[in-house]
Formats: sequence, C-alpha cells, structure tokens
Amino acid sequence: MDAPGYNCFVDRDRMDAAIQDLGPKELSCTDVQELKQLARQGYWAHSYALRGKVYQRLIRDIPCRTVTPDASVYSDIVGKIVGQHSGSSLPLPEFVDNTQVPSYCLNPQGEGAVRKILLCIANQFPDVSFCPALPAVVALLLHYSMDEAECFEKACRILACNDPSRKLIDQSFLAFESSCMTFGDLVNKYCQAAHKLMVAVSEDVLQVYADWQRWLFGELPLSYFSRVFDVFLVEGYKVLYRVALAILKFFHKVRAGQPLESDNVKQDIRAFVKDIAKTVSPEKLLEKAFAIRLFSRKEIQLLQMANEKALKQRGITVKQKSVSLSRRFFLHCEGHEPTVLLIKTTQKEVCGAYLSTDWAERNKFGGKLGFFGTGECFVFRLQPEVQRYEWVVIKHPELTRPVSSENTTSLPSLCHSASPDASDRLSPFLAARHFNLPSKTESLFMAGGNDCLIIGGGGGQALYIDGDLNRGRTGHCDTFNNQPLCSENFLIAAVEAWGFQDPDTQ
Repeated sequence: MDAPGYNCFVDRDRMDAAIQDLGPKELSCTDVQELKQLARQGYWAHSYALRGKVYQRLIRDIPCRTVTPDASVYSDIVGKIVGQHSGSSLPLPEFVDNTQVPSYCLNPQGEGAVRKILLCIANQFPDVSFCPALPAVVALLLHYSMDEAECFEKACRILACNDPSRKLIDQSFLAFESSCMTFGDLVNKYCQAAHKLMVAVSEDVLQVYADWQRWLFGELPLSYFSRVFDVFLVEGYKVLYRVALAILKFFHKVRAGQPLESDNVKQDIRAFVKDIAKTVSPEKLLEKAFAIRLFSRKEIQLLQMANEKALKQRGITVKQKSVSLSRRFFLHCEGHEPTVLLIKTTQKEVCGAYLSTDWAERNKFGGKLGFFGTGECFVFRLQPEVQRYEWVVIKHPELTRPVSSENTTSLPSLCHSASPDASDRLSPFLAARHFNLPSKTESLFMAGGNDCLIIGGGGGQALYIDGDLNRGRTGHCDTFNNQPLCSENFLIAAVEAWGFQDPDTQ
C-alpha cells in the first residue's frame, strides 16, 4: 500500500510507528446515529486520508456565529503578528495557561506552526480568556490540514460554535472550573471506588479532578487522543467526561492496593495516562467509557450551570494570577552576573548553561521576549555524559567579520583566520554587536519572561523551560550548534541557579 499523504508538518517515521494507515478511504454515511456508531467503532481511525475528509466535513457543519475568521484572515494577519520570529521561539498566548504544545508526531516546522496559529487565534478571539485544551486541538487538526491557514479556520469554527446545546470547548476560567467541579460530581457518583482512593491519597481531591482535561488534551498519546477526538466531533463534550471517567477507573484497577509511585497522585495519574498503552488499547478505553450509564446531556448541562452559579457566588470567575516560578527565579538571579543554571530531569539527566549577563537585562524589552547576552554563554550536559557547547562563532570565526569602526581596531587580529588552532579562536568576551553576523540566529543567547526561559536560539532552542519550571524541551540551535542536552521533552525534578557578583559592586 502506498504511504499516506502526510503534510509538511508531520514527522513521517514517528507517524508510521504511531498509527498504521490501513483503513477505508471513503465514507458515504449521512445518518447521524450511524455516524455516531462508526466513530465509536473507529471506522476511519486507521485511514489518515479518510480521517482528514471526515474532520473537514464535521467541522464545516458546525453552526457558527456570523463573523467567523477563515483561512483568508489568517493569511492577512499572520505576518503582522509573528513578524520575523521563527515559530519555535514564539511565546504561547496567555489563555493556554502555560500548557505546552504536545508533539503528536509533528516535526519542528509543525510545532512552530501550532504556536503561530494559537497567536493568531488569540488576536481574533479576545473573548477567549482561558483555554488550555486548545494547543492539543490545533496540533491534531494540523495533521489533517493542507496548510496553517486551513488549520486556523478549523480551530476557529470549533471556538465559534453558536449552538447553545452543543458545548465543544471551555473558553473561560469560569467554564473550565465548573467543568472540573462537574467531573468531580460524576466521579463521586460513577467511580466511587476510585473516588475513595483519591480522597485517601491526596490532600485536596478537587485539585486532582481539576487535572482531568490535561489527561485528555496533552497526556494521552496521539493514537488515543485522535480516537477520542473522532467521537467528540460527532457527539460533543459529554464524550470527554466519559473517557476521563474510564481513565480513572483503569487507574484505580491497576493501582489499587499498590503504593503510589510518588507523593503526588496528580503526577502518578499523568504518568499512567502517558503510558496508557501498557494497560489498555484505545478500543478498550472507549468501550469502557461508553459502558458507563452516565447522566443525560440535559442533566449534565444543569449540573454545569449549578456549579457555575456556585462559583459566581464565591466570586471565582477568573484565574487569580500568582507569581510564576520563573518570575521568582529571575528575582533571585537579578543582580548576579554571571549565573550558572543546573537542571535535573525526572530521568536523572543533568544539563545546564553558563549565562554571562544579568537577567535584569530582559526588562529592557518592555515586557516582550527578547534575546540578550554575549559569546561567553555556553550550554552543557553532565549526565549521562559530559559535553559542552560554546558559541558557534568562537570555533568558526569564518562565519563573521569584525565591525569596522574606530572602537574595534584591535578586533581583526582576533578573527583573521578560520584556523581551528586555539590561538586563532575568537575571544568569548565579546558581545555579538562586535561582529557582522550573516544572521541573528547565531547570537540568540538567553531570553526570559513570565511564561518561559530560553537559552540558545535559531532553528530551535538549546533549552526551553516553561513558566512553572515544570517542563522543558531541548534541541539543536544555531547559536551553540548543539545536540539535545537530554531527552528532547522532559519533566524537571530540580532546578538550581548559582550567581556571582563583582565585589566592587557590592
């Protein structure tokens, strides 16, 4: 059989390993009840091309408000919003609440495209204030879109649904919180054994249930999430409750009577969902989900409304902003130059960076994410083996030439030769402004904001740490010409920062 027609955003090798393309190529069904059964059975689950056609049809038929942004709007605005930034270096909109973009077998171009689409959605939907599920939705839809603009249009139609009886995705903190309360109510009624376990092992069971959407939109592997999304597009929000309840039932079945793997049951459930393939197939997960005799759609809507009313009475309508861990990190580091950053992952890998410049320099960009630092910066790996990556220009002075000016007359002697001899290497104590670089991608040393911390840029990032210092990713970047410093996507077990001060400034 010919290989499926993946678009330019998909990592073909990873996709072939994740989902085999062996299914039918056409769907003639028009009856809603029959379509529901086909979705549950996974009729198009093993046909990449057919799933794309079905998504196109189902999303096209969503009733939307009159003015809904389409592909042409994306083409008009993307350049103004993204500017000259590469997709991978773009910050995520505030409404995703530091949720990371799941890889879902996307290549770097695809992961960058998701960020661009999310920023354009934020521009067109100022009323969307809290939507942590959206990165996963956009990442999946990108698989089945011809280009970024088409993916943008599909996501916009899901957000713009104006059928009051057809809830698709939470778009405010109030809606999200009431959904979490509703899920807790459903667990108490339909998963009593699991609920007793949660109460016994967690300090705040409501915090555990508040994580339920993350199980689906982020932790579930692609082959599972896509099956859930197939049915979700046909049947709506109630499907999400069903699947989350089924996940909790399987978690209880596997873990009942066993010691938890950590002191944090939330982390244990996330780990279980991420590795759910060890326990149950997508088919068995959905079978369990639809075996639950759940409340009717109307009863769930009434429960949701009652929970929203209770939240409003308590004055909880928006998420209270706390000082992010990254902001506290900067507060501790500011005034120190240089600093050394050390990261230990949950896989016991250790990596980090030597950073030449005071983190206070980030404030000169007026709240926007901007790079600063000098060629003294370097990144390194300590475990499992030691490796150091310094500024690419130091080892390869042929990449540049010194700026010709009265203040740099001594610089030519530092970079007159491309010889790798140590005597000819560039001085690392020079800022990038001293050189005419062919592009700025070789001088993106360090950047930081409330949402993230970035070391090394250009074609990727040597280190990206989220605003909660919880998750990170690593990859090749032009500035340090490095290999990944640890697992490409990682969870952080510990962060340390060592700062130094000039005694003359103390």
